[in-house]
Parts: sequence; structure tokens; C-alpha cells
Amino acid sequence: MARQLSLQTITVVKATVPALEQYGPLITETMYRRLFENDHIAALFNQANQQKGTQRLALAHAVLAYARNIENLEVLGAAVERIAQKHIGYAILPEHYPFVGQALLGAIEEVLGDAATPDILAAWGEAYGFLADLLIAREAAIRAEIEAQRGGWTDWRRFTVAERQVEADGIVSFVLRPEDGGPVVAHRPGQYLTLRFDAAGLPGVKRNYSISSMPSDESYRITVKREAEGEASCFLHDHALVGTILETTPPAGDFHLSDNPPRPVVLLSGGVGLTPMISMLEVLARRHRDVPVHYIHGTSSPAHHALSRQVQDAATRHGNIVVSTFYESGADVPAHPGRISMDWLRTSVPLTEADIYLCGPRPFLRYFVAGLREAGVPADRIHYEFFGPADEQLAA
Repeated sequence: MARQLSLQTITVVKATVPALEQYGPLITETMYRRLFENDHIAALFNQANQQKGTQRLALAHAVLAYARNIENLEVLGAAVERIAQKHIGYAILPEHYPFVGQALLGAIEEVLGDAATPDILAAWGEAYGFLADLLIAREAAIRAEIEAQRGGWTDWRRFTVAERQVEADGIVSFVLRPEDGGPVVAHRPGQYLTLRFDAAGLPGVKRNYSISSMPSDESYRITVKREAEGEASCFLHDHALVGTILETTPPAGDFHLSDNPPRPVVLLSGGVGLTPMISMLEVLARRHRDVPVHYIHGTSSPAHHALSRQVQDAATRHGNIVVSTFYESGADVPAHPGRISMDWLRTSVPLTEADIYLCGPRPFLRYFVAGLREAGVPADRIHYEFFGPADEQLAA
């Protein structure tokens, strides 16, 4: 029988909520500083997120949410799943958890000073251990499910760039095949790969990229936009020629198309956020022709619109996919000028009847997640993917 948190721990942790509201980001910043004094542990993380500060803020929101809901953890189920999936991507193992716990307690004590009483440290020690056990159990189940499938593996595996294709201005696709010649586990449409660039000469660099291909047991395709200061994206564009070796963990992520879509599907993307949508469209076109689909995409101009032909081909095969495209400049028929708006969605798409999948930059997600909720779309029908760490205040 699973252990439960003591009433004393629940009471003490909830009492720390005001302190976490005030000092949460400083506590998580201090935690990461202490944690990264261990080079082995530091190497597990995507340091780009640390440099931007996004991971520190995301963790501060997560810790605060945990404290607020410590007596009703069911409401945190989606957050636990998202964290577990990220840990699969970064190959986080049970033996890594004690290092994080020690760093967290040390940071609480350092930041709060005398206010971090023995009772508070003991309560947070128990609370962290309880959460760690939940995550470890879920991650073990995910790994067992992956390993049971054809082509399944855990940890890092070497892949070769088998093909590369320029898709639009600043956007290139890469087909990755396993160096060992074996099969790969078929991803769920919408999931991502976590790439490690050590074998390509960029030690310590890791990035998540959505898979933009139809699920198969042979290869994956990622479609990458060049970011001006993006170490990984610039390397891929400039140096990842056919034959380049990259490493990846198995496909991960809780953002994916339902195995059996029970209602109409709306796919809504901005910019390079179209990548997981392409995978979803391929599956809908081949396996779910009875499901009505609306695909709405916005980008800066036709020159920056990647994979548009693939979208049209999927729509033709399916027969009931309505494609709507928005260009901020250079729009031509049948595209719409400007940006996608909630007003347009309300009058053009069956919002309250559909499952809605979104992917795009953070301002795009903030606007549409909040707008869809205001439009009366049930929260469990709004599915969205992040670039980088999850912002718990996304729809605030």
C-alpha cells in the first residue's frame, strides 16, 4: 500500500505557502546553484534553460503548486505526468533524486535562514521524498512500456542524420536513423525527441524537438528553425550534414493525439509550432478519416511556411480536413492576411465540440489558452505543448 503524507507534514508545508510566494524563485535559483556544484548532476540538465532563467521560474511555480495542493495531489496529476515525461527525455534515474532533495532542503535553509525551522525542513524532506517516489514509480512504468514495444530502448542511443531537407527560409528537416540499424519505437503523434550533441562535438548541449513525421519503426524526422542565438539549431543548420551522429532518448511527452479521437479535432499552430501538428495530420489522414479536422496555422509569410505541401496532401487523402492559413505579410489566396484571432476561431471552428491541440511560441499559447477557456472550451479539451520548461502561469 502506498504511503501517505502525515497530517503534520501537510499542515507545515501548507504553512510555508506565503514564504514560497515571496521567495520561491530565489529558493529554486539557490537550489540549482547548489545542485550544479556536482558536475555529473549538472550534465543531466539543459543548461540553456538555466541561462534563460525559465527552468528556475518553472520549478518555483511547481513547488508552490505542490505546497498549495499538498492535501489534494490529484489536481497535480497532469504536472506530475509532464515532469515524468521530461525525465524520460533527459534520462533521469532514481539515483539522481537524492541530490535534488539535498539541494532543495539546503536552499530552503539558506534563503529562509532562521525561519527554516527543523519542523519545516523535516516536513519538506518528507514531502519531497513522497513526490520523488511518485515520479520514480511513474517513470519506471513509462520505461517498461517503451521497452515492451518493438524498437524500444532507454538511455541515450546513437542516431545518424540520414537525410536533410530545406523546408522554408530558416527551417530544415532532418531524418534520423539508428546507427545500429535496428528498429525504433513508434512515437505517438505530438511527442518529441531529446537530442544530446556530445557525439557531434557539442558536449553538454541538449534540446527537445517535436517529431514531424508519421510514426514508423525505422526513423524519426525533426524540423528545426534556426534561432539567431541558438547553439543547437545553428549547429544543425550549418554542420549537421548527412552522416552526422546525434544521440537521443526514446520519444517522450504527454502532448499527443488521442489514440481514438472521440470528437472533431482542431489543430492550431504558430510558426515552427506546426511540427507536432504535421505528425498528427498524417495519422488522422491515414487512420481516422471519419474524424472532422480543422487545421489552422499562422506564420510570418509564405517564404517561412514549412511543410505546406505535406499538409495539403494529408488534407486530400483524408477528405474532411479544412486547412486555414494566416500570413502576416505576403498573403495570397487562399491564405488569410494577418494573425489568427479568437474572433475568427469563434465564427469559423466548432470550438466547443472539438478537442483542440495547440503549439507555438509562448505569447501565442498564452493568448489562445486563455481565449479558448473564456470561449467556454472545457479545460480537458485544450491540449498544448511548450517550447522549453512549462510555465504554470501560462494561461493566467
